Amino acid sequence: MKNNTSVYLAALLAAAGLSACNPSQEQSADTDSVSVLTVSPADFDADIDGDSVKLYTLTNGTAVAAITNYGARVVSLHVPDKNGNLVDVVLGYRDLATYRQPGEGFYGAVVGRYGNRIAKGQFELNGQRYQLELNDGPNSLHGGTNGFFAKVWEVKHVTDSSLELQYVSPDGDAGYPGKLETTVVYTLTSDNGLDIAYHATTDKATVVNLTNHAYFNLSGEGDSTILDHLLTIRADGYTPVDETLIPTGEITPVEDTPFDFRQPTAIGARIDTADDQLMLGKGYDHNFVLKKDPGLQLVATVESPKTGIVMDVLTEEPGLQFYSGNFMDNVQHAKGGKTYGYRSAFCLETQHFPDAPNRPDFPTTVLEKGSEYKTRTVYQFRAQ
Repeated sequence: MKNNTSVYLAALLAAAGLSACNPSQEQSADTDSVSVLTVSPADFDADIDGDSVKLYTLTNGTAVAAITNYGARVVSLHVPDKNGNLVDVVLGYRDLATYRQPGEGFYGAVVGRYGNRIAKGQFELNGQRYQLELNDGPNSLHGGTNGFFAKVWEVKHVTDSSLELQYVSPDGDAGYPGKLETTVVYTLTSDNGLDIAYHATTDKATVVNLTNHAYFNLSGEGDSTILDHLLTIRADGYTPVDETLIPTGEITPVEDTPFDFRQPTAIGARIDTADDQLMLGKGYDHNFVLKKDPGLQLVATVESPKTGIVMDVLTEEPGLQFYSGNFMDNVQHAKGGKTYGYRSAFCLETQHFPDAPNRPDFPTTVLEKGSEYKTRTVYQFRAQ
């Protein structure tokens, strides 16, 4: 399998004009990096309010990732299947223009300052009340109407296998207090992991909860379903939600519920059962409370029976938002001229809990002046 993969990757990269011969060779920050097969760098080359946007291609000699500094987005990720052929397992659009459209769905983006929902877009910190932008009914979602997903990140450093991006969010940005300096480093590891390292500092107390919003289909982007994928989540509890998908504050055991994924279970096995929580989310759109020891820990595993591709999720975060693509419907302008359908992707967003700024019993998301926000997540791929 290894030889087949190497030959296939070499052919792809040669056709794209990219060399994988010297992984230590540094690319210039404005390099015209090239993706493979389904997207063109020319369709991501733009100037937005004086900031340069480009598409960058990373490879470890086996896998290939394409990432744009617009929203720090993962546009594509090719990994080997059980036959040694490369499969793009991340959904995305064919060009920058589509990513910039309202309601594009946060595909592949780093979302912040606060990933997930904050009730009524409000929270209190150090005696002061803050009002955020509302973009999800009565709530704020993923940082508001113009969050980190819609910002041009500065490229600080890039090599064949890693990309460091930075965004400085000013005090008052989307209603959040404090000037927040955020860095995200993507690395394709030698064992086919997409390693995402987050770092942030602030000059004033604020709340921070960063995550990546990649949509995955391990049978290949454009495949019609993820309901046949086998999912394991190492969590004994989850946070139930109200009708606006805000946590009620409870932590409910998963045992004897459709939320019990402690053993490998098809995503579609119980998704349409008459469960109040599934009806509220139109499927799974819930935060799982992880069994966490300190440091990077394995928290979830997903497998496609079609390709044999297995994805392990490792994180330092206490929560994992599982979303089963319930609001996807006839998504146009996807890579390769494809259209994405209902429940044709899933998200596993590592995170602190939704609405934590209003829930003192949840793990805190407050970042104080002089402190560092540091967290790491790895999406690790193998085939069997």
